[in-house]
Amino acid sequence: MTSKLRTALPTPAVRTAAAILLVIAVLTAFGGLLAPYDPLAQDPGAIMTGPGADHFFGTDELGRDTFSRLLVGTRATILSALAMVAIGVVGGAVPGIASVLLGRRGSFVALRTVDALLTLPGVIIAIAVAGIFGNGPATTALAIGALFAPRLFRVVRAEALGFAHAQYVEAAELLGASRTWLIRRHIWRKTLPTLGVTTALSAGYAVLATSSLGFLGLGVQPPDPTWGGMLADNVKQLWQDSWGPLWPGLLIVLTVWSCNALADTLRRGAGQQEPVPGLLEAADRG
Repeated sequence: MTSKLRTALPTPAVRTAAAILLVIAVLTAFGGLLAPYDPLAQDPGAIMTGPGADHFFGTDELGRDTFSRLLVGTRATILSALAMVAIGVVGGAVPGIASVLLGRRGSFVALRTVDALLTLPGVIIAIAVAGIFGNGPATTALAIGALFAPRLFRVVRAEALGFAHAQYVEAAELLGASRTWLIRRHIWRKTLPTLGVTTALSAGYAVLATSSLGFLGLGVQPPDPTWGGMLADNVKQLWQDSWGPLWPGLLIVLTVWSCNALADTLRRGAGQQEPVPGLLEAADRG
């Protein structure tokens, strides 16, 4: 796998995606320190100005520096997306691996529960959860993360089933090996490549989800900036400032593309012949 991954890395697309993700990681950690202006400071004398030397990306309808707001908003957007993915991995991948050694009844109950959750639309459920339990980043991350879990469950379970029925695993079970030992020794590590591919792909979905929720006014609340919230504010002023929606929209597109490129690289590095979407579709079919 390492040699295949090294072969994939020199491609221009992969290098570009890696550079973008590195920049996003730096902005997530240090965006607040790099911002040239206070992202909440209003300047009535510089309302809706275009890109220039004083304001690289211009200003919004309140005179706030767009570049500074993008840098600071990266942290809230990316951390929310990572929280969604983490909840999905813990709630989906771990039970998905454990489910291969459940009995027939246990597997049936788990699969039917997952099937029911897969039918739920993510954004609508997040809106409903926010209405019931209150609007906030933790609530929306939990709602979307819980809906990522069934897909991760399906993908990891489909991969783990092949290893669970391998002859050496069955032989170890006949010799008295515990199920916990079998999962830890023979199944868990072998599913990591597929889990890495699916996690990278889910990260792109999570960025889209958290940006969509921010666009709808869910999660982090104004005046604190997020990519989705800035996009919503700038779209309202599109007729006055055509540059405004470009910057947060471009960051969203580049981040999602980079996550998908990383997922494809990990897939090829793991030696999977089937493209990721096909893998997800096969998992959804059971």
